[in-house]
Amino acid sequence: METRIRNNEHLKERSKSFVISSNKTVIKIKMTPQNTINKSDFENNARKSDNKSDDCKEMFLTKRIGTDYSYKHQIVWKNAIGFLFLHLLALWGLCIMLTGGITIKTFLWYLLLTFISTEGVTIGAHRLFAHKTFKASPALKVILLLAQTMAGQNSVFIWSRDHRLHHRYSDTDGDPHNSKRGFFFCHIGWLMMKKHPYVLNLGMRIDMSDLQADWMVMFQKKYYYYLYFVLAVFIPVFVPCYYFGETFRTSLLTCYFARYIIQLNGTWLVNSAAHLFGTRPYDKKLQPVESWFVSFISLGEGWHNYHHAFPWDYKAAELSMHFNQSASFIRFFERIGLAYDLKTADSELVRRRVTKSGDGTHYALGNEKDQNSVKAIGILHPLNPSYNVVYTAPEAVLEDKGLPLNHENDVFDPSVAKRKTATA
Repeated sequence: METRIRNNEHLKERSKSFVISSNKTVIKIKMTPQNTINKSDFENNARKSDNKSDDCKEMFLTKRIGTDYSYKHQIVWKNAIGFLFLHLLALWGLCIMLTGGITIKTFLWYLLLTFISTEGVTIGAHRLFAHKTFKASPALKVILLLAQTMAGQNSVFIWSRDHRLHHRYSDTDGDPHNSKRGFFFCHIGWLMMKKHPYVLNLGMRIDMSDLQADWMVMFQKKYYYYLYFVLAVFIPVFVPCYYFGETFRTSLLTCYFARYIIQLNGTWLVNSAAHLFGTRPYDKKLQPVESWFVSFISLGEGWHNYHHAFPWDYKAAELSMHFNQSASFIRFFERIGLAYDLKTADSELVRRRVTKSGDGTHYALGNEKDQNSVKAIGILHPLNPSYNVVYTAPEAVLEDKGLPLNHENDVFDPSVAKRKTATA
């Protein structure tokens, strides 16, 4: 990266600017004493970025990044209509299952596929590739890459890039699914709209060198759509037709459309419900929350306040047996020699974070008043923890460099995280 600094002397007292350029991108950063930006300049560059999509070359960044509620995302109608039809077909398939229109073998096959694809995202794309919370043998990496492909949530490389961007600029305009824009946007709407200019440009700055150096990840990225057709469409539909006597239509509607959309919505709940509705026992300044319901649906991904506080922890939760099947599987893989070097946050570090920054609802270290404010109707009810917890997270405003990503270059400060051989 070549850096050139251009000074404008006659405006020196009023503002400073510099240009960072490379052979692919040019990012122009303008800083004023008030850390603000000219609105017309921002709007002009936003339009340019929308027109150029991922190849956009230039944008203005303020010194601090938050949520600009005046910015309106443009709808990508082909995506919106496509998701509408996918959900209608999935609803048709769900009705077939609920009315007993499939054999028990097909239903068990559907459950198996849903479980495998969900773990491919949770253990594979999320905890292994995006956060590097543990290391995997080549055999386990292949299994997880195949399972993640079955989920149909894009390649591991793209999934991890978006997720790292989400953590670095969480709940700001640099976050692909910024929860500050409401439930619908962070659940599915972000996939129906053009990306914010910040998402496009900041995404180019995320370090992906570790995955670029992994030939398995890059192979999956290169041949993703071929692999997806075989693993997510052909095999799931073929098996019930050939072995269980299902019709092609029934098999397609249940084992592809219904499975795909239901599993997608389970993952999307982590971006939406687990950022909006629940408690913040570890850090009340973070938007993400703890949610029993989301953890049950997503096999352990709903302990999101903890995860954003300690993103390097393989459990993605403080309590590994707390609706956290994914953590149990990682420990199982470790016992049979397929996973190793599991990372977890030190208990003393967790205690200090809870005491200093928590909202008072921690199961052991919280106070009675805040704990009693959490009302629930059954531990698996969507309203558990309560969605009317008194504390509301503040607007997220970050420096333009974003939050640190603890997976980068696999460097861990011993005072922050420790590597350990996990025990049950």
